[in-house]
Amino acid sequence: MAEQSRNFFIAALGCPKNLVESELIAGAFLAAGDCICFDPEDADVYIVNTCAFLPEARGEAAAELTDAVEWKRAVPGRKIAVAGCLMNHPQFPEFKAHFKEVDLWCKINDTARLRDLLFNGAAPSRKRKCTYLCNENMPRMQLTLPHVAYLKICDGCNNRCSYCAIPALRGELRSRPLESVLSEARTLIANGVKELIVIAQDITAYGHDLKSGETLAKLLTELEKIEGHFVIRLLYTHPAHYTDELIGVLAKSQKVLPYLDMPLQHISDRILQAMNRHTDSANINNLIAKLRAAIPGLTLRTTFITGLPGESEAEFEELCQFVKDSGFERMGVFAFAPEPGTPAAEMPDQIPLETAEKRAAELMKIQQDIMKRAQRKKIGTSMRVLIDQIDEGTAYARGAADAPDIDNIIMLNAQRSMKAGTFIDVKIVKTAGSDLIAEKSRK
Repeated sequence: MAEQSRNFFIAALGCPKNLVESELIAGAFLAAGDCICFDPEDADVYIVNTCAFLPEARGEAAAELTDAVEWKRAVPGRKIAVAGCLMNHPQFPEFKAHFKEVDLWCKINDTARLRDLLFNGAAPSRKRKCTYLCNENMPRMQLTLPHVAYLKICDGCNNRCSYCAIPALRGELRSRPLESVLSEARTLIANGVKELIVIAQDITAYGHDLKSGETLAKLLTELEKIEGHFVIRLLYTHPAHYTDELIGVLAKSQKVLPYLDMPLQHISDRILQAMNRHTDSANINNLIAKLRAAIPGLTLRTTFITGLPGESEAEFEELCQFVKDSGFERMGVFAFAPEPGTPAAEMPDQIPLETAEKRAAELMKIQQDIMKRAQRKKIGTSMRVLIDQIDEGTAYARGAADAPDIDNIIMLNAQRSMKAGTFIDVKIVKTAGSDLIAEKSRK
């Protein structure tokens, strides 16, 4: 007797790393003959894939679960399943006690088995590895644009930054075997992906837990060999894990975009030590110089944290001067908020959130001026861009300097020959705030 098919709705909260797991959940349902719905009112199953990294993320999860509970109460027989980081957060018991209507709380290692756990009574896994980490053949439904896909190469983190709850939420570093990653990449490229975005909590730590000697440099070398007209973007690198081998691969690559996301978090040596960042200001400055010398036209994206316990005015001013001197093309700033269970939450000399937020705003004001100047310098230059969308006569595209949903966009008048998911050459003609206006290059 054929298994009953169901309609499911999935709320994918959090970062792109979480989105990959939502795609795997959706893939498992579709492979079983179920149908995805984009309106929960059409669904029998309401899936919430949570993020718990910051208080705002937990608030978003609570709001989504409140909606899901109201949805379930409206029609008998409906089911709610919850996945993601929330199950490993100290506040999880409070969520579980409050949202009693949830039918399944699915732990991280069982993400790809959520459907079996919900309907078939499968036993939760006790394995250390996430179910998808060693299996490139698991069905996956892309929830991104068809020509853009995230390639998750490992999960968890061993860095143990003092302010960060990721090791508690996601566990220790678990890298996928090289061939598993390459097999999935080949499938994505064969299916029309033009921008492959390599992600993890720290992609530069890839292979550190494997005895086979795999590294990010070796992985990128192999990805480069895949046939097809596509580019590779790297997100979430750690400054302490760059090697000369990796920098050499990046410098020679024909497919890896000259764009590196490298959260630095601070520049004061004392604060870096308190953060347990495994590096110092001298190494950071040396690395930035090496990367810029090796990779022409490099876009560096970074993030900083203001208001770590004990951060003095002098240390904050040191950070401001560093940002002014470094000229980062892309940057974000977070005001420190103590996360339960992390060492930084127990540090003395906690700084009021108002002060941390004021410093964050001041630092971003410095950066906004830098980025506006950098964007204006692009006027008159030519670049290759990837068209993401065409809507009402306007083509929306991105160049090497802009990651999807994070950075800026490039707009130009659409022509009949233009199609989403294709590369074209354009000339930048003016700015529009932090975005750019372009015209198609004449040949």
